[in-house]
Amino acid sequence: MIPKGFRAAAVEAQMRYKNRLDLGLIVADEFQASAGVFTQNVSQAAPVVWSKNRIGQGRAILVNAGQANAQTGRGAGDRCLQSAKAVADLLSLEADDILLASTGVIGQPLNIEALTQAVPSLVKNLATDGFADFSKAILTTDTVTKTAETVIPFESGPPAVIWGAAKGSGMIAPNMATMLAFVLTDAAVEPKLLRSMLAQTAETTFNRVTVDGDTSTNDSLFILASGAARPQVITGGPEADIFKKALHKVLGSLARQIVRDGEGATHLVEVKVRGARTQEEALLAARTVAQSPLVKTAFFGEDANWGRILAALGRSGADFEPYRVDIDIDDLAWIRHGLVFGRDMDATAAMKKREYCLTINLNNGPGQDQMLTCDFSYDYVKINGSYRS
Repeated sequence: MIPKGFRAAAVEAQMRYKNRLDLGLIVADEFQASAGVFTQNVSQAAPVVWSKNRIGQGRAILVNAGQANAQTGRGAGDRCLQSAKAVADLLSLEADDILLASTGVIGQPLNIEALTQAVPSLVKNLATDGFADFSKAILTTDTVTKTAETVIPFESGPPAVIWGAAKGSGMIAPNMATMLAFVLTDAAVEPKLLRSMLAQTAETTFNRVTVDGDTSTNDSLFILASGAARPQVITGGPEADIFKKALHKVLGSLARQIVRDGEGATHLVEVKVRGARTQEEALLAARTVAQSPLVKTAFFGEDANWGRILAALGRSGADFEPYRVDIDIDDLAWIRHGLVFGRDMDATAAMKKREYCLTINLNNGPGQDQMLTCDFSYDYVKINGSYRS
């Protein structure tokens, strides 16, 4: 279900890829507010810089796949302006109304000629049923599209919808997480509140996933609100809580889909840390385990090598006593008091599942947090060893 007040389209611009959709556009025909969260990488792509400066008024999003338009010299900003203006002129908008997102190879200049030539067809194809094509056009090494939606069950008045699409498969790490995500709602939300809720929800969803520990130059998460189904502006209170819960559901689903589709991934693993001294230390511990190459290769090999987990915990910065650590795989008691409790063959069998949960209890306090990760496989190296090919 697509929120009211929006249209989308996608075309084959052939900016880098051939015979596939690679240029997408979303337009809010009815517009109330927009907000965004962007990469914390110091090396920020030109479209990130452009959109950060225009996010409050932006009511349309142009995204290309294949070329990141990052680290491409002084002309990168000019290419952003040309892109935005090409769309704005055909929509009777200003260039500053157009938000931009790019994904692909870093260091390759944007093929602006191919982009601007494709824009007229892109605008002409805008339709309320164009979102499936849009979701395909934003992909790079992804193997599947990633979308999520939910109806917001407000206690009174008409309901509203939140819909989202994302791309991401490699170069995925916390600190905004490396991906592009586009979220739409036909509710109306006070702009400052919308920014706050998006940032808070991104922190507990996209910033709790990792594929390979690399944070990109192009991370961008956008939300556009049309107010077309529910024009009463949400300013706080129970309605804000209901909206935020629905937003978390959509972003959480997209984040999980990204890790499940991690480059070469064969296992999805949720790493939960309990009993840390503080929540901050729980996150440190969970993140270190989730990003450890040795732990992730053990996940791939279905090798119950628990020493790698203890070693990762020990360098995480969390304060704990190693001989108090308990570890479970789903409901299997595996490690107790820092030593093997269950049989290795049982742990190995549990690790053969496509998805499972690794629960670590440090038994040192009330802190808890979690990360979502995947394994490192041979295919991850193959994909990234020839990414520019």
